[in-house]
Amino acid sequence: MTATIAEHIAQQLADRILSGDLAPGQRIEEKTVTEQFGVSRTPVRDALRQLAATGLVAIRPHRGVTVVDLEVDQLSDMFEAQAEIEALCAQLSARRMSAIEQRKLQMVAEDSEGALPAADLARYSSANEKLHKLIYAGAHNDTLEQIAINLWNRVAPFRRSIFFKFGNRMEHSFGEHNAVVEAILAGDEARAREAMHAHITNSSVNAIDYLLQHGGDGDKPA
Repeated sequence: MTATIAEHIAQQLADRILSGDLAPGQRIEEKTVTEQFGVSRTPVRDALRQLAATGLVAIRPHRGVTVVDLEVDQLSDMFEAQAEIEALCAQLSARRMSAIEQRKLQMVAEDSEGALPAADLARYSSANEKLHKLIYAGAHNDTLEQIAINLWNRVAPFRRSIFFKFGNRMEHSFGEHNAVVEAILAGDEARAREAMHAHITNSSVNAIDYLLQHGGDGDKPA
């Protein structure tokens, strides 16, 4: 239960950082956050560690927690790496996925489609994460899977922000997923790689646009 609370707090704080409500260099006080959410310090500390892992905040001994001044170049680098890693995962999944894994992938894709009519962000986000991680696992390369998961976690707050900011991003994401899934099921390695690379690149364009809109000088979030 504590992990779920921590994730909720981390998401809320991440949204405030990306919107500019919490500015670069601003301190985040544990006591203030515990009072705002009505929780103990344990889930708050877990949430702050999660944010530190994504690079949104820095935790320094005797100085506390501060919001990091993230530059567009840093975000661009993360998405560039993610596009290449996930493209390779999709390519290898097209080659190596078992029939059972393929069926699971189809089921998750169908579940994500069910979230579209009501624009159910929570349901779509959950299915989105499951789909990507099934593709990581389907590559059958443990090292590659761990790298992909680490990058996923680092860009998670930005991905969440673009679903909120860009109303049609969910529909576009679903269409891009379909292209990836169809290629994997067809065993078309080149098409799977290309479709996944395009999908992550499109996400990066939206995320960087969002960051620029909230950056006072066009380089950094405000």
